[in-house]
Amino acid sequence: MDYFELTIAIEPRDPWSDILVAELAELGFESFVETESGIQAYAPVQIGDVSSILKETCIHENESIQVEWKVEEIPHQNWNATWEESFDPVLIDSRLAIIAPFHNPADFQDRELIVIQPQMSFGTGHHQTTYLMSQYLMDLESVPQKVLDMGTGTGVLAILAEKKGATHILAVDIESWSVENTLENAARNQCSKITGLLGDIDAIQDVDFGVILANINKNVLKRHMPDYAKLCARDGLLYLSGFFTSDVKELEEVANQAGFELIETRDKETWASMKLKKVEL
Repeated sequence: MDYFELTIAIEPRDPWSDILVAELAELGFESFVETESGIQAYAPVQIGDVSSILKETCIHENESIQVEWKVEEIPHQNWNATWEESFDPVLIDSRLAIIAPFHNPADFQDRELIVIQPQMSFGTGHHQTTYLMSQYLMDLESVPQKVLDMGTGTGVLAILAEKKGATHILAVDIESWSVENTLENAARNQCSKITGLLGDIDAIQDVDFGVILANINKNVLKRHMPDYAKLCARDGLLYLSGFFTSDVKELEEVANQAGFELIETRDKETWASMKLKKVEL
């Protein structure tokens, strides 16, 4: 499959680049790379006319910013090389490093390591929301046996859950390449407790997950909330991210209606995350 590479320079960069990433994700772009001047965004060429898509974002006729953009078509055979060139190690506090096979593990001896073959996904950890979700998992002294990772991406959170002690991890994604890449990365990290599932939330047959991880976007999280309540064990934990700090109150109200209680929120730049607990209605 051929891809579009959209390069956008924004001045001022903050907070507009983060806002733009969230908007483009909902409009069909699949992966993003932060640059010094803005972002690079990637989407299948089937997405259509990029200039029309940009008219639906925050940069269209926005007099408070200066924007330059260009789009190039990347043939399928060049995709991985393009992605790898922009993949840097991701450091989660002083405890975890997400690296690629071509990085030197000896440079990260004091950290837990997850080795990921770079692919087109948020889940490599470059995105602030994956950072926040990884932080939550690292903070858990004991991870429940059953974990659900919705929108698994490259499987970073599923792999981290197994490294933290989970024995049954279901990694779900609507993209076939994502499920395949997750299982490849699981094997690369000597993880054998991860099951991949291609589909949406209605494809899940299992229940009573002690932890549910959902790093997607606000609209999907709102739509899935009743399902999370059905899938989550009593007193189980639900971790959410993929939205802005301004969205927390709205998501909390939806979560409360579904039977979850907000325990904690965290943010990184303009992005937010939530830790919730399943309670009786």
